[in-house]
Amino acid sequence: MEVEQDIFAANRAEGRVLLGLTARDGVTWRTKTREDGSLRVRFPGACAGAPEAVLVNTAGGIAGGDRFAVELELQPRARLVVTTAAAEKIYRSLGPDACVDVTATLADGADLVWLPQETILFDRARLARTVDIALAPTATLLFAETVVFGRAAMGEAVREGRFTDRWRVRRDGRLIFAENFRLDGPVAERLGEPAIAGGRAAIGTVLVVPGDDAAAAAVRAASEQFRGEVAASAWAGIALVRLAAPDGAALRHDLVVVLCALGRGALPRIWLN
Repeated sequence: MEVEQDIFAANRAEGRVLLGLTARDGVTWRTKTREDGSLRVRFPGACAGAPEAVLVNTAGGIAGGDRFAVELELQPRARLVVTTAAAEKIYRSLGPDACVDVTATLADGADLVWLPQETILFDRARLARTVDIALAPTATLLFAETVVFGRAAMGEAVREGRFTDRWRVRRDGRLIFAENFRLDGPVAERLGEPAIAGGRAAIGTVLVVPGDDAAAAAVRAASEQFRGEVAASAWAGIALVRLAAPDGAALRHDLVVVLCALGRGALPRIWLN
């Protein structure tokens, strides 16, 4: 058994991307780029506005025991949009969690848009994700994550598994947003509960800093366009949007509507390919 565990551990994928950016004369430049393991980052061509960083997992998916990390450092007035080349698939685990850690440090005037494509969990997948973001007083952030439990078009369902999501966001060293989300065991049963997803198989969260009542009201005003359920609220200088949809396609549609309502209608170009 010990030999089998050693073989399993030796075949796990690991990946890390570290990006540092600065701004000069209104243009953002990379000062640091590091890639380790099976995680890569690409900047597909010049574009107006913030540069787009596309994360690529060359392992072709994430399985139990895999570990991935993304670290971002934005200097004053640097701007960045981060997305992924495709939806990230989290496969069935034989026991250990797959781990994904995201950390970002934004100096004054820096702006980060985190907008990856969907994370798709398969039956009996196990994913532990952490998000830690440090914002200077005048930094701005839009951080979106969407999760799909099984591909409806393929007849898939996630009956059991484990998904934990820990977010911490600080402004000038002070904690302004903290959230722990956990689904463990009978995932399909838990998603059926009204307080979680009401039977829907795709969920998402959009965090906007700074955010206010006007941002939340703009999302609510688009209610007739949504295919799933969307709710928005604002407090203490942040705005938060929750999404729950019957499948990944409906969730993406609703996310686009939310982004347009927030004035962030331009999707990363790779989403349109």
